[in-house]
Amino acid sequence: MKKLKNIIIRNFPLPDGSKESFKVSYQIFGQELHTAPIILINHALTGNSSVAGEGGWWKEVVGDSKAIDLRRYTVIAFDIPGNGYNHVAPIERYTLLTTKIVGNLFWKALDSLGVVQLYAILGGSLGGSVAWEMLFQRPDSIQKLIPIACTLKSSDWLIGNVHVQESILSNSQNPLEDARKHAMLLYRTPNSFRAKFKGRQSESGFAVEHWLIHHAEQLKSRYTLPSYRLMNHLLKTIGENRAKDEVEKIFRNCKTEIHTIAVDSDYMFTREEQIETYKIIRKYKKNASYGEIKSLHGHDAFLIEFQQLNKLLISILS
Repeated sequence: MKKLKNIIIRNFPLPDGSKESFKVSYQIFGQELHTAPIILINHALTGNSSVAGEGGWWKEVVGDSKAIDLRRYTVIAFDIPGNGYNHVAPIERYTLLTTKIVGNLFWKALDSLGVVQLYAILGGSLGGSVAWEMLFQRPDSIQKLIPIACTLKSSDWLIGNVHVQESILSNSQNPLEDARKHAMLLYRTPNSFRAKFKGRQSESGFAVEHWLIHHAEQLKSRYTLPSYRLMNHLLKTIGENRAKDEVEKIFRNCKTEIHTIAVDSDYMFTREEQIETYKIIRKYKKNASYGEIKSLHGHDAFLIEFQQLNKLLISILS
């Protein structure tokens, strides 16, 4: 991990009328800032600002000669305040935060860096939904929007799963581990499990059980309960209080290219939801496209099917 840099956003207004200061940590990859087109990458629920380099969660996509070529672009990645990556004290009143607020904080951080125009914003899952929020706030500041495996608004299905996660986090004796096990079932599919585990079993249990335990322990080693509560909460705030006519007005008037990418087997942000959004976009915009990752792995395919994703991104960014 590169050394994190920090920006302090002071006196930020919150929905209850109070004001709070936020520390936004970030990393910059590739070309020196203001010398090349700038791409902002927003991380997903358990991600962070380490998108590239050794240990980077998207290093198969971001790097020299990769789809997001660091020889051509400057890449900025922020940490969602409260995700715990910068070891700042947890946000106590986390339920006041929304994806809209996160998007606003990211814009203010970009202002501090002197960035007024982005060549592209990309994000997968929660990060893609934050990217949507950023478009609605400053549509003239983005040339290309690339939301991946996400939607404009939290669905009833997603909100229901967030509720179950909240119940586990509040009631379990092992809240992080148990919440992670449940979440992994949402991120994958029955067919993915069937292909991966094939019913294998040992004296100590089923292979799928060992896999879930491994992911649970891995998350516990790098996440805190307050951080996970916050990130889970943000999922149900996507598109909160945003009217359909407001969304359509943005699509009608903005010049931003919008390139949505879905996963055909996604249970978390379904393909059908994303096609529905694309149809609305196409009513008003010609500079838009819909791409699809075909995979049996479900939502997590944007972190697995790199060959397909790279092909889609190269076409969009060129």
